[in-house]
Amino acid sequence: MSEPQHKVIILTAPSGAGKTSIAAFLLHKMPQLSFSVSATTRAPRGTEKDGVEYHFISLAKFEGAIYQNDFLEYEMVYEGVYYGTLKSELTRIWNLGKIPVLDIDVKGAIKVQKQLGANCLSIFIMPPSIEVLKERLEKRNTETPESIQMRLDKAAYEISFSNEFNAIIKNDILETAYTETEKIITNFLKD
Repeated sequence: MSEPQHKVIILTAPSGAGKTSIAAFLLHKMPQLSFSVSATTRAPRGTEKDGVEYHFISLAKFEGAIYQNDFLEYEMVYEGVYYGTLKSELTRIWNLGKIPVLDIDVKGAIKVQKQLGANCLSIFIMPPSIEVLKERLEKRNTETPESIQMRLDKAAYEISFSNEFNAIIKNDILETAYTETEKIITNFLKD
């Protein structure tokens, strides 16, 4: 799984920090990268399509894949709702001659980083502040005040792990965060 040519990029951040926007920018700007589609047991939302945003699989199938050791990392995020990175997804991307970009939570990112070591570049996207994060989450209009507070509490906890990662990008100006992240990845891929 960790041959020298098999590099992996991990982007992690608290909810609302801009990780998905940065991932989309990188995938558009750097054709050698490819998005690693995570697996989940939750139902698709809105226009989400299986195999595009996520691999939507049943709880029984997910737990069977855990038993078969098919995941690089996985986590039960909510009761009965798993998210994880399938090893087969990384192999699929490597077989295309590309480098997987994992957009995953902090716990999963730490697990992958420990397994892949030097073949992995982990980048923590830091929000400018908890207050700015709160404003971003409120602007989405998709959360209740209670769920926003839960996300903010989780964000503070996740930020406490930021020094575990290879790089921290503070996302107070999105264009600057794009440029800094691209530069770090370009340097990592030169090795």
